[in-house]
Amino acid sequence: MDVQQTRFSTQEIAALARRIDRPIVLVGMMGVGKSSVGKRLATLLDCPFVDADDEIERSAQMTIPEIFDTYGEDYFRDGERRVIARLVTERANSGKPRIVIATGGGAFCNAETRALILDSAITIWLDSEVDTLVERTARKENRPLLRGGDPHEILGRLREERAPHYAQAPIHVTSGSGPHVQTINKVLQGISQWL
Repeated sequence: MDVQQTRFSTQEIAALARRIDRPIVLVGMMGVGKSSVGKRLATLLDCPFVDADDEIERSAQMTIPEIFDTYGEDYFRDGERRVIARLVTERANSGKPRIVIATGGGAFCNAETRALILDSAITIWLDSEVDTLVERTARKENRPLLRGGDPHEILGRLREERAPHYAQAPIHVTSGSGPHVQTINKVLQGISQWL
């Protein structure tokens, strides 16, 4: 379902939060704003926010670039799968399932991770144009997949390869170059329609 812009009042957000009975998982390309949107969304819904990449780094006691350099992408993806499974399963089976989780760009491409998220969470694909992704990813130096190449080409190729996986998310929200509040309102609308 593609989502259009709607403004929510504080009361409407509180009522929506009470209806949420499972984790909210944001999927999509690096640079699309999963962490920025996720933090603000969690604040609005009065629930915790977890960035899966931060949890991976904490578990490994290494940065993501260090994991890639030392062990390679396959090792990283296996750790990513385990961390996301733990985050989703713990919250889905707890008495307080409401949490917002931002995943890494490639996490939802793993069939096991994707199946778990689709089955146990409210899954939202945050999407964006490649030019917006290039602009946003240029702000950080911790993107191992963008090293040694043209970011526009790499991001365009990754977006095309991953789109069929992302498209399995039941909620699709396009994030433009405007303020994140616009994207957050679309996310709230998507959750409201999905519930």
